[in-house]
Amino acid sequence: MKSKTLLTLIFITFLVFSKTNAQINLGERALGALQNGMAAFTFSDEDAAKLSKEAVRKLDSTNVVAGPKDGYTLRLNRVFGKHSTENDLKLNYKVYLTKDVNAFACADGSVRVFSGLMDIMDDTQLLAVIGHEIGHVANHDSKDAMKAAYRKAAIIDAAASQSDKVAKLTDGQLGQMGSAIIDNHFSRKQESQADAFAYEFLKRNSYNVNAEEAAFNILVNLSKGEKGTFLTKMMSNHPDSKERAEIAKGRAQADGLYKAYIAKPINNKPTTIKGPVKKATKKK
Repeated sequence: MKSKTLLTLIFITFLVFSKTNAQINLGERALGALQNGMAAFTFSDEDAAKLSKEAVRKLDSTNVVAGPKDGYTLRLNRVFGKHSTENDLKLNYKVYLTKDVNAFACADGSVRVFSGLMDIMDDTQLLAVIGHEIGHVANHDSKDAMKAAYRKAAIIDAAASQSDKVAKLTDGQLGQMGSAIIDNHFSRKQESQADAFAYEFLKRNSYNVNAEEAAFNILVNLSKGEKGTFLTKMMSNHPDSKERAEIAKGRAQADGLYKAYIAKPINNKPTTIKGPVKKATKKK
């Protein structure tokens, strides 16, 4: 009797599964997409670097990138060029010509600085911000952010997988991942750890560590002005800039390095090199 009941249950289960499977019928592409989503849970640094490179390539194509002779590019080369290898990571860097005040670094070593940031910060303050962004890469925050973006893209891929148009990450999905890079929402703990990395970056390279406090104070002052709405949105997931300035000041004081920071002039214009002046020849 028990044997008969067991066989009946197995048969019913088989029928239910067959019917359900017939209704869902995900197909091979969907299964592949779902496997991609599962693979995101074992997302490696190499995976993050590869996808970051593709997403940044998309961002570069949709933003106005400063040319090699542009004043912003020349300044970034001068200020940051010596740090093209940092934390065992080969870095590549460019400037986006936009009034937005921002910068980001990715798992593949791509560093992008917005000209709006370069307009308001001097060289060492700029290095403090870039050091902060590199800190996110060094602390694997950028990898985690890319993993989250990839999972979202993989879910979209699964939903549309029965269409022949979706076989891998589309151009639109790469754009979505690029937007996620710019709008990354790191935790406050991650932001604080990146701040600490930036301070040590300045200290290790013999820069004025007080530039970090000064950089945060610039954001504090800007948040009171016309850019306040934008900055409030951009910094909403960050610790309070005033609080971060105080923490940076405390680190410098603890190291015996604190001194009120005096900002240097900012020059984003290309340097013109004058050629030798030709002497006029007298007519005989």
